[in-house]
Amino acid sequence: MMAKDSTDITYKESEQGIVSTAAVPLARSHLTQKHNYAPNNTLNLTLSDNQHSKPVSVENQSASLAIEAAVAIVINGIHYAVLMASPNQLEELALGFLYSEGLIEHSRDLLDWEVTQLSDAAKLKAFTQDAAETIQPNHSNFEHLLDYDTYLVELVLSQRRHQRIQAQKRQLAGRTGCGMCGITGLNQALPDLSHYVLNKKTKTAKPSLQSLLSIRAQVDAMQHTHQLTGAVHAAASLHKDQLYLFEDVGRHNALDKLIGWQLRQKAEVDCVVMTSRLSIELVQKAIRMQLPWLVGMSAPTSTAVRVAERYGLGLAGFLRDDRVTYYTNTIHKKLK
Repeated sequence: MMAKDSTDITYKESEQGIVSTAAVPLARSHLTQKHNYAPNNTLNLTLSDNQHSKPVSVENQSASLAIEAAVAIVINGIHYAVLMASPNQLEELALGFLYSEGLIEHSRDLLDWEVTQLSDAAKLKAFTQDAAETIQPNHSNFEHLLDYDTYLVELVLSQRRHQRIQAQKRQLAGRTGCGMCGITGLNQALPDLSHYVLNKKTKTAKPSLQSLLSIRAQVDAMQHTHQLTGAVHAAASLHKDQLYLFEDVGRHNALDKLIGWQLRQKAEVDCVVMTSRLSIELVQKAIRMQLPWLVGMSAPTSTAVRVAERYGLGLAGFLRDDRVTYYTNTIHKKLK
């Protein structure tokens, strides 16, 4: 049973486009039933214990669940991708996604944008009929979509970028936590990123344990949606001594939001801290944004480390308690 929404936010007005002023829920209350053994009966339990003889405590309570919305990205009328994401900071998400996909190079490539929540049957029907012309000609059933939180992000890019998108056009079906859904071909999934390394202009020293633990403490204090739901990731960075944090149900979406913010603000970022493990798609995004250091609170994969070493990305993990593990020793390494 679903109850009221919580953690509402409001889109801010943008110079580049129209932003909805309606509050956007990031979490929703849901009635649950918690079963557990009473504390005095949980000691010294073994597999041979007769569980049926132990009293069970039953508690009805309300839990806050993170909202996972379907975000349809439409570029110059082309239905390009559907992302499963938290429904806030959608301009930053779209901008960062396009950049990390290699479809834009600057924030000025985005001329206009508009976000619409497809909250009723009429809007969903109009959208699905429009999308069917380019995606699924025989698809007409849309009523099941009413079960989902659905948003439409319509972007207008420059003509030059629009032509590039037409040349690379493909449809993606994103899933939470999956950064390579819909990608076909090894060259697309594992691109050559040498161009981004060659454009690096500055060196950045290895971040100290003290500075990273300070960022970690600020992330823990500011990650409000995760505190409420326990189900979202964050990407955070210091800029002019202020921490900027972006939350999402998908770790790659959180980083895309930070990239979108960086592009719009033209901010110099030396280090990004992620609350997740560091997988290959996060490393690829970091290399594209010419990030010196990417730090995770969990471990990187072996592929992530190898690619980071090849392209000179500083990589660290297990930022927790009073420790951090560095996996690369230099941010500038000659390409093999």
